[in-house]
Amino acid sequence: MGWLPLLLLLTQCSGAPGQRSPLNDFQVLRGTELQHLRHAVGPGPWQEDVADAEECAGRCGPLLDCRAFHYNVSSHGCQLLPWTQYSPYTQLKRSGRCDLFQKKDYVQTCIMDNGVKYRGTVAITTGGLPCQHWSHRFPNDHKYTPTLRNGLEENFCRNPDRDPGGPWCYTTDPAVRFQSCGIKSCREAACVWCNGEDYRGAVDRTESGRECQRWDLQRPHAHPFEPGKFLDKDLDDNYCRNPDGSERPWCYTTDPQVEREFCDLPRCGSEAQPRHEATTLNCFRGKGEGYRGKANTTAAGVPCQRWDAQKPHQHRFAPEKYACKFTPTSAPHAHLEENFCRNPDRDSHGPWCYTTDPGTPFDYCALRRCDDDQPPSILEPPDQVVFEKCGKRVTRLDQQRSRLRVVGGQPGNSPWTVSLRNRQGQHFCGGSLVKEQWVLTARQCFSSCHVPLMGYEVWLGTLFQNPQPGEPGLQQVPVAKMVCGPSGSQLVLLKLERPVTLNQRVALICLPPERYVVPPGTKCEIAGWGETKGTGNNKVLNVASLNVISNQECNVKHRGRVRENEMCTEGLLAPVGACEGDYGGPLACFTHDCWVLEGIIIPNRVCARPRWPAIFMRVSVFTDWIHKVMRLG
Repeated sequence: MGWLPLLLLLTQCSGAPGQRSPLNDFQVLRGTELQHLRHAVGPGPWQEDVADAEECAGRCGPLLDCRAFHYNVSSHGCQLLPWTQYSPYTQLKRSGRCDLFQKKDYVQTCIMDNGVKYRGTVAITTGGLPCQHWSHRFPNDHKYTPTLRNGLEENFCRNPDRDPGGPWCYTTDPAVRFQSCGIKSCREAACVWCNGEDYRGAVDRTESGRECQRWDLQRPHAHPFEPGKFLDKDLDDNYCRNPDGSERPWCYTTDPQVEREFCDLPRCGSEAQPRHEATTLNCFRGKGEGYRGKANTTAAGVPCQRWDAQKPHQHRFAPEKYACKFTPTSAPHAHLEENFCRNPDRDSHGPWCYTTDPGTPFDYCALRRCDDDQPPSILEPPDQVVFEKCGKRVTRLDQQRSRLRVVGGQPGNSPWTVSLRNRQGQHFCGGSLVKEQWVLTARQCFSSCHVPLMGYEVWLGTLFQNPQPGEPGLQQVPVAKMVCGPSGSQLVLLKLERPVTLNQRVALICLPPERYVVPPGTKCEIAGWGETKGTGNNKVLNVASLNVISNQECNVKHRGRVRENEMCTEGLLAPVGACEGDYGGPLACFTHDCWVLEGIIIPNRVCARPRWPAIFMRVSVFTDWIHKVMRLG
């Protein structure tokens, strides 16, 4: 059977409360499949009679020649694999439908206990000597015979005699019979800074020795920390983490009588492991959590507010709160000194600060990434994401009696599209409802980021540009606050005076995962009450369908001017697209059974120009910024 691109989603497992899950022996890579470059045909048939991923783990676990498995939630299919990502001639491939579960013993780079179960691929000793194949008796003769059970394959480091020093091997040097491989224990492989909120190690035991419960399971202990809802906490498998800011990393246990315990992890000493960037650097690595330079202006040139000040912007990042208090030798967690750019919340855009501009709560700093640590290309989409309470709509009854706007559009239903109204009550721009009290729109809709907002409103729940007084479902909510987006984003978030009421006429649209790229060919919709150029009724909402194209294809027409933070839809023979009055409205794409806000309508050179791709602001580049603004309020 050929390789199938498959969806992954871990279903909630069944079983008696407190029963240890066989999934505890596996690490999961979501939205991933494992390919073998020398096997055109799959390793084995799909077993379609499994109830969930846990049952599949139960089948793979006891088999010595099963090292991983694919799971398909839609068909409840299970495919057992004899390889892992570290096996020869294998590669990982992103998949919209496939989850890959691999046995920890084969993929962990650290060991538990003395490493008897270690099945990794290290084959070099602490002295730098290559290991001798276990099937060879030269240059060093020995008594061991490789089998599937003892795992003595090739020349990999192993511990067949339970040596307290961990995995070892015979060497290829006749003068050195055997030597330790120096593989660290999982406890020692990653130490804890401060309260360990950024701990990402592989310890899965508490300080009392109890095994941790998987974060993606709800038994034996029900809990709120579902991995899909706390993406920035890296709640992987059943590893110790600190998602709630406790004193140190912890986990729920598999003991029904003990809900949660702390994990016994070593603290990082100031001399044990250098952590922070040199203060002279004007660049940052990773997310910039370790940046300790003295940059103190945003990318727009606005000076930063001091971290120990609460004016002009109140905030929760008090320096004394984000400093280590546990040991004298612990390094500062965020080092929030003076008004220097920092990243205390691990924002994916890098270091930022609160600004001295009352109209701009925070912005990112004018720092570049270090040359050896470039961000992932935006052309690489992320793992599968599941949407729950957004992007749903129902057919509107009043849709049948209306004719709509947008050039080339048709009457449609877009319950997250809002109308922005000026002081005279006139429609001037569109927007998208992304939270009950927040609307995302375009910077071009406002003359500046400091426009007095008295009299400005958002209208929701109507298909008509000028609804009749008392129209059922119409909600008119004043705008209370405006937050302009980072430099180059062309985005504005509007905070409403009060939350709106969600119903069949008013719904939230989902936000995409950070840096998500809509696949070319995806069907999307634009919606708005803007200019129709004679193609429709100017008094009602228009919805038009457009297909996404890649930035590369788009740049053929636009001569390389389309940036990564923009996206395009194909140009059609007939004029279809956005125009004046539509700006700020959504480009909504149907993704994973929900409507997702992938683009924001921004001005193009010509409204709905035939054969020319339309350009939109790509929302996914700024998803983290949007969430942060709404979180900070």
